[in-house]
Amino acid sequence: MALRNIVKEGDPTLRKISRSVLNFDEKLWTLLDDMAETMYNADGCGLAAPQVGILRRVCIIDVGEGLLELVNPVVEAEEGVQEETEGCLSCPGEYGTTRRPMKVTVRAQDRNGNAFTVEGEGLKARALCHEIDHLNGILYKDKVIGPRGKVN
Repeated sequence: MALRNIVKEGDPTLRKISRSVLNFDEKLWTLLDDMAETMYNADGCGLAAPQVGILRRVCIIDVGEGLLELVNPVVEAEEGVQEETEGCLSCPGEYGTTRRPMKVTVRAQDRNGNAFTVEGEGLKARALCHEIDHLNGILYKDKVIGPRGKVN
């Protein structure tokens, strides 16, 4: 495993749409392992491949329930609404209030290509949506509806 550089806002990679993963091989496994190490080192709860400069539909989250790896994720259902504060490892020291679904159902594949479905509510739903947005070139700042700020 290795730490990867986190791409910061302003890098055009963050605004591009990621391509689907077709090969479930050692290259993907290394990417997933490196992303996990990078996310934990940065004290984040999610990270998408574009944030480490790779335009592939891969993201990970850990909201305290253990690491969840998602390859080619798609939001299949949304329910309810939540308005909460978000930040992003690609926009360090900044935050803003966004509107996201309270509950989501996501279909994805694991590192070996096996399909699975995951449901998330509250923070987990927000993290899933946030990371999947990255795969579509969308930053949380595009969805800010309320107070913005910077952390000192």
